[in-house]
Formats: sequence, C-alpha cells, structure tokens
Amino acid sequence: MIKFEICKVSKEFYLMKNTFKVVILLIIYFFSNQSILASEINIYSHRQPFLINPFLDAFTQETGIKTNIVYSTKGLAQRLRAEGENSPADVILTVDIGRLYIYEDLGLLAQIKSPILDLAIPKHLKSENNTWFGLSKRSRIIATSKDRVSKDAILRVEDLADPKWKGKICSRPGSHVYNRALMASVIAEHGLEKAEIWAKGLVSNFARRPQGNDRAQVKAIYEGLCDIALINNYYFGKLKYSEDPIQREWAASMRLTFPNQGENDRGAHINISGGGVAKYSKREGNAIKLLEFLSSAQAQRLYSEINFEYPVNPKVSPSDELNSWGSFREDKVSIEKIAELSREAQKIIDRVGW
Repeated sequence: MIKFEICKVSKEFYLMKNTFKVVILLIIYFFSNQSILASEINIYSHRQPFLINPFLDAFTQETGIKTNIVYSTKGLAQRLRAEGENSPADVILTVDIGRLYIYEDLGLLAQIKSPILDLAIPKHLKSENNTWFGLSKRSRIIATSKDRVSKDAILRVEDLADPKWKGKICSRPGSHVYNRALMASVIAEHGLEKAEIWAKGLVSNFARRPQGNDRAQVKAIYEGLCDIALINNYYFGKLKYSEDPIQREWAASMRLTFPNQGENDRGAHINISGGGVAKYSKREGNAIKLLEFLSSAQAQRLYSEINFEYPVNPKVSPSDELNSWGSFREDKVSIEKIAELSREAQKIIDRVGW
C-alpha cells in the first residue's frame, strides 16, 4: 500500500516536471518569436521594389530590422481596409500625394509623434495631423525639343494653353495621378473657372490622343510627333543614364524647363513620394524608425543620387547631377491642399477630354 502511494506520487511528480518543461519551452518560443517579429517590418508599397531596395538595405544595415515588401500599383488601400486589425502592414509607401491621401481619407494611417520627422520635413509637405509625410520631391516640368522650340519660348504652365502651340503638345492621360495633381495646383492658383479654361486650351493643343507614360512623351519629341510635353523631372535623369543608348538619345533631344519661375510667380509645381504608419501596425516603433531613416541625410542623398528626386529635408542639398539641371523655386502651396482638390481636378479633366 505504501509502495503504491510512493509510485503514485512519483508519477505525479514526473508529470508535473514534464509539464513544467513544456511551459518553459512555450515561454521561450513565444518570446523568441516575438523578438523575431520585432526585428522585422512589413511594407505595403506603390513604389517598385528596385527603386526602394537600396534604401531598405541601408536601413537594415543600420538598424538590423529586416524589411518585407508587398508591392502593387493598385488595390493596396482596399486590401489594408479589408484586413482591418488583422493586417500585417506596418508602413505604407506611395509615389503621389493623391494615393497617400486615400489612406488618410479611409482612416488607415496612425497619428504619430516624431521630433525627428518634425525637424526634417517642411510643414507644407506633411499632413497637419502627422499621419503622412513627404519623403522626396519631384517637379512636373516642361520638356521641349531643342531643335524646334527656342529656349525661353515657354516659361509658365499657363503658356501651354496658347493657341500658337496647337498640334505641338504630347501628354499622358490627364487622369493619371501626376497630371491630376498638376491640375489641382492650377485650381489652387487660379480657381475652378480659370483652371478649366486653361485645361481646354491645353487639350486643344494636343498633337495626339493622350497616351503612354512620361518616357513615351520624350520619345514622341525625339521622333518629331510633338515638340512639347509634361514630365516628372526624374524621367530625364533615368533616360539620360539609361543602359539603352536609344533612350539616351531621347534625353539628349529635349530641354527641360522648370515653369513659373518669374519674380512674382508661384514657382514650379511639385509632388511627393511619401509614407505613413499603418493604423493597426504591430511594430509601430520600427515603422517610425523607417520613416525617420528615409528623412535622414543618408537616405535623402540616395533619393537625389539614385532616383533623381529632390530632398525634402532642407539640410540636404540636391546631387551634383540635379544641380546641373538648374536651380528652381517650388510652389509652396500645401501638398495637402493639392490632395483635397484632386476630385475637382478630375472633374475638369473629364469634362475637357484630357
């Protein structure tokens, strides 16, 4: 009887001992797994991976935080909204204020506090409630044929509506976010009525139906299909240093003009690439670290040297290549206002057939 009781106690002790081991193992697994998760960050990106991989590699090298990217040109905001609190996303990166504003409009971005971002990014290039931040700037410039358009023939965006340029202008569709933002900037400056008059004049000067991307417009100038086009400034750099010699010839055939540089004029329209922290991020601290890194001098120089984009951080100068294109004054209208006017801009674009 005593022997039986001793065996019973031994068996219970054995079971307790093994149960304790299992609990310890589970605790170790949980915290180690949490540690692994804490050293990673998930990014939903509208920017192609090859454009941001150099930045992310530098971020990982500096912080030890691994980056995982989900890339798509469309549908990411809807995906994030459908995922809700279960979303794995930590950071959102976009290539246009209009797209970035969609995330804020849907309530998908967290309001964050960061003295580093406050110092690095000017007020007109971030949201009023700190939900998104501009990370690089690009200007919508006027590209003209070196052979067929004299140097100072076009100085303002408004000049593109002059009837003397009838049949001379090429453009990608007006509904593209880059042109919609430009249209919004014209509304901000002139009001709805005058902006629509300008848009009608622009469309009446088209050499062909709006089509293709910005590269296609430079190609059209090279081929003589038109003499003038609207493009983002960085396309000039990408064509100038393309591995394809034909594309380098396209760039050599054009002259770039930063518009609206007169003494009392508003300056050239700019747009941004930008980012924010996902509302339900499980790693908000690391997400903020990434945005802070992208606003740092190191990343800002990469934007300028690799992507031919302008730094948002006023303490960082543009690359030598960008400086060789000439300095310019930018339109200081709030980029948030450009986003707010995008719906009205699209209505005008639809009405005039851009």
